[in-house]
Amino acid sequence: MTTQASSNADPIIVIGAGLAGYNLVKELRKLGCDQPIQIICADDGRNYSKPMLSTGFSKNKSADELAMASAADMAEQLNIVVRNNTRVTGIDTDAHRIFIGQEPVAYSKLVLAWGAGVIEPRLAGDGGERIFSINDLQDYSRFRAAAEGKKKVVVMGAGLIGMEYANDLAAGGFDIDVVAPGDQALPALLPKTAADAVQNSLEQLGVRFHIGPVVSRVDNAGDGVQVTLSNGEVIAADLVVSAIGLRPRLDLAVKAGLKVNRGVVTDRQLQTSAADVYALGDCAEVCGHVLLYVMPLMTCSRALAKTLNGTPTEVVFGAMPVTVKTPALPVVVAVPADENAGSWQIESDGNDVQAEFRAENGELLGYALTGARVMNKVALNKALPAIMP
Repeated sequence: MTTQASSNADPIIVIGAGLAGYNLVKELRKLGCDQPIQIICADDGRNYSKPMLSTGFSKNKSADELAMASAADMAEQLNIVVRNNTRVTGIDTDAHRIFIGQEPVAYSKLVLAWGAGVIEPRLAGDGGERIFSINDLQDYSRFRAAAEGKKKVVVMGAGLIGMEYANDLAAGGFDIDVVAPGDQALPALLPKTAADAVQNSLEQLGVRFHIGPVVSRVDNAGDGVQVTLSNGEVIAADLVVSAIGLRPRLDLAVKAGLKVNRGVVTDRQLQTSAADVYALGDCAEVCGHVLLYVMPLMTCSRALAKTLNGTPTEVVFGAMPVTVKTPALPVVVAVPADENAGSWQIESDGNDVQAEFRAENGELLGYALTGARVMNKVALNKALPAIMP
C-alpha cells in the first residue's frame, strides 16, 4: 500500500517509520522544510512509542490502543508519502537511488532509520513457533494474540528488555520465569548490588529467576512448551519471550558499500561514508557510540533536521541517563563509559540503592539509582561529564 501526499521532485527518503524516522520528519517540518519527503518501511507504518511496548500488559493495552496514528494519518499530518509494507532491497549511493525490488526510486538525501533487529535464539527442539521476540508493534500484536488465555511465560534474558517485560507481564497477571546467563540481572547496566535490588523487587511480584543457566531447547508439549535449561532443569510454560538482545541492522548498508562497525558509521553530522546518506537511531554508530535509547535518538533527530534543512549541525551528547521501566522498583542509570576508569561506591538501604562510579580523583563518571534514591538523579546529572561534548 502507498499513502501519498504529493510531489514529483527527488525527495528526502527516510527508510524506517519508527521513533527515529517520524521524529526526524516532524523536526524538519517544524523548521519549515517544504521539500518532498518519503518514508519507506517494511511494517504497517503506524506511529507508536516503542518504549510503551513493555508496558502494554500491565495497562491492558492492545496493539491498536498503543498506536497513535496510522500511516495514512501521518502522511496527511506531515505532508509526506508513506510507503508502508514495503521493503527496500538495494541502495546505489553513486546514482542516488534506492531499489524496491526492480523499482528504482531517486533521492536527494537518504536517511537510514531502520533500527536494530532482535538477536534470534538458536535452540534445539520443535517449539520455535511458541518463541516470540517483541521488537515492534506488529510483534506485540502477534504475542498478545498468542498470550490470550495463557498463564505461564518464560522470559529469556535479564537485560533491560527482559526485566521490563518480566515486570509488565507479572503485573498483567502472568506467571513468569526469567532465565539468563551470568551471575546477575542487568549486567550491562547495573552493579550487582543494584541489580539484586531489582531482582528482589520482581521476586516479590512472584517472578522466579534462574540466573546462570541458559535455555538449551524448547519442545512442544500439548498446548504449551517444555523449556529445558543447560543445567538440566525443565520448566513447563505456555509461551517463551526471547529478550536476548538487539543488534543494529547492517545488511543493506554493507551491500551498499557503506562503512560499518557495530552500527552504520557516521560522523557528528550523522553522515555516513557516502555523500548525502545519513543514519540515526538504533542502526547508527555516531563517532563510536551506539546508543539504543530514546534520548540520544531525539537529540540526533533535531540535529539532523537542521543539517538536512541547510544548516550543518553537529550532534552533541550530554549526560544521558537511562530509565529502566520496572515499576516494581524504579531504576535510573548513567553507565560509565570506561569500567576501568574508576570504581563503584555504593550505599544501600534495602532495595533503595545509590551507586556512584567515581574516578580516583573523585570525579563522578556514572551512577545507578534504585527505589527512593531515584530522586537524586537531577543533582547527579549536573555532575556527570558529557558523553560527546
